[in-house]
Amino acid sequence: MTLKAKSLLELAEVVVYDALVSPAILAMINPQAEQINAGKRRGRHSLSQTETIDLLIAKAQTATLVVRLKGGDPFMFGRGGEELAALREAGVTVEVVPGITAGVAAPAAAGIPITHRDYGSSVTFVTGHEAAGKYRPEVNWRALAQGSETLVIYMGIHNLGQIIPELLAGGMRPQTPIALIRWGTRPEQEELRATLATVLPLINERRFDAPAIVVIGQIVNFPL
Repeated sequence: MTLKAKSLLELAEVVVYDALVSPAILAMINPQAEQINAGKRRGRHSLSQTETIDLLIAKAQTATLVVRLKGGDPFMFGRGGEELAALREAGVTVEVVPGITAGVAAPAAAGIPITHRDYGSSVTFVTGHEAAGKYRPEVNWRALAQGSETLVIYMGIHNLGQIIPELLAGGMRPQTPIALIRWGTRPEQEELRATLATVLPLINERRFDAPAIVVIGQIVNFPL
């Protein structure tokens, strides 16, 4: 997070925070501030999206400084854009403070540079999250297989069983390296490295679960 975000947490009257915000970040919040958990995890929502937006609008009517604390960057595969639009429509003044997205931070913490002038000059960020309880068909994984040297997948660990066959069908080699980084940048961070051909049994064997960022490409084996 940025120093500006830290200073706002220290001054906030209300903080509405997400599930993946670490205890160390929560400890920065003004002790007198009202803290509300609006986190969403797979199958477990503290508040619905509509309830979260209504709450933000209501708190903005009574508090001078309300902070909506997202995990990572508010506009990267999150609902920050939806919340911004709704707040502006309600006449609420909003300032967006950018964060560091997990798709950059987690690989870096694992020693994986998602770009490198000798090994990888293109990277694609993509969501692997399901919609309405099923695999989302909108992402053209076969096209992505040849469209970028490195893929960084958010919220995709539960759907790798569908994603990997699509990447292989699109021409990606079974020997392509893949890394899963769980709880990136936190003390409990752990990694699983394999290939597209071998990773699925390892996920089950190690019970490697979300939250995790997935990185696919030769850059995973850096330095080569």
